Amino acid sequence: MSDFFKRLFKKNKDVKEEKLAEDNVKEPDAQEDEEYLSDEEIEKLIIEEMDQEDQEISEEKEEEPKTEAEEEAEETENKGSFFKKLKDGLFKTRKNITDRLNSVISSFKSIDEDLFEELEEILITSDVGVETTMRLLDGVRKKVKEEKVSDPKAVIDLLKDEILALMSENVEPPKNEYPQIIVVIGVNGVGKTTSVGKIANRYKKAGKKVLIAAADTFRAAAIEQLEIWSNRVGVDIIKHQEGSDPAAIIYDAISAAKSRKTDVVICDTAGRLHNKKNLMEELKKIFRVIDREYPEANREVYLVLDATTGQNAIIQAKVFKEAADITGIVLTKLDGTAKGGIVIAIKSELNIPVRLVGVGEKIDDLQEFNAVDFVNALFSE
Repeated sequence: MSDFFKRLFKKNKDVKEEKLAEDNVKEPDAQEDEEYLSDEEIEKLIIEEMDQEDQEISEEKEEEPKTEAEEEAEETENKGSFFKKLKDGLFKTRKNITDRLNSVISSFKSIDEDLFEELEEILITSDVGVETTMRLLDGVRKKVKEEKVSDPKAVIDLLKDEILALMSENVEPPKNEYPQIIVVIGVNGVGKTTSVGKIANRYKKAGKKVLIAAADTFRAAAIEQLEIWSNRVGVDIIKHQEGSDPAAIIYDAISAAKSRKTDVVICDTAGRLHNKKNLMEELKKIFRVIDREYPEANREVYLVLDATTGQNAIIQAKVFKEAADITGIVLTKLDGTAKGGIVIAIKSELNIPVRLVGVGEKIDDLQEFNAVDFVNALFSE
């Protein structure tokens, strides 16, 4: 496009010089009025520029499609990149748990109850939780006895295996069935609205048609923030003014989704735990609308939790479980906390799978959770 303006201004200069030569007139001073291209000449230049851009776009489309091997290589590269982000994001948690475990293990020459007490203290103070810690160490004790393990260093691998088994227990992969409606819940300040935008981006990049429903009508900032996200991601949004009935917005969003043949509807909701009764009634009303108006849709309910809050996240989850059948956890700010042990506690105490984790502030830093990658990153050197 910059060449277009160069041509335009050059053309303007050429035309002016030709006219001055024909009239045998000296070029006027800069202060005098300049002559401009005619409308016909400008239109001709614009058409030429558009034809050139169309040709460039056409050439781009004619590029050879990626082979299956190239797609697999790209997927492997992306996975490796995410594992690095996860490993880097778990740096504080790893120092809080793994480094302390290694330090304690190295000070023991045999496996005894004193060692288990030290391990217990490390896990509990790392937000793994009392109940989960007891469950994990009971499993380690059992294996030590069955396998007649005597080297304290082997305890780390046994603990790693116990954590992985716990994280993988009764976890079904998310259903990729469409149409789909995702209701995103959580208290204010955990990154809920931002997560809605990032989830929309994931589906948009996967080739799905996405619609956002801005049903957190108690905060004008939430509506404005979602509108920015919808423009950034390039998806539709249904919104009403501040103070509107959230269930009415969900109703309008479902109607719009049906008429526009939308694949995924993502609903933001309010998160005012200080007004627990009204919040729970509001969520129940939203679910009644979905049951009545969109029974054919696959429904997911994602609870957004802030990893930096540690055990408070468990308390929040228990409150929301009273009003919603939560199908997955979105854990934000995992990269900025030493309390990553909460991931293990959530799965153990609530039996709710972690679906997505935030390991950065960029739009692509909300990634699908993988238990094997998490445990490997947690215990990596």
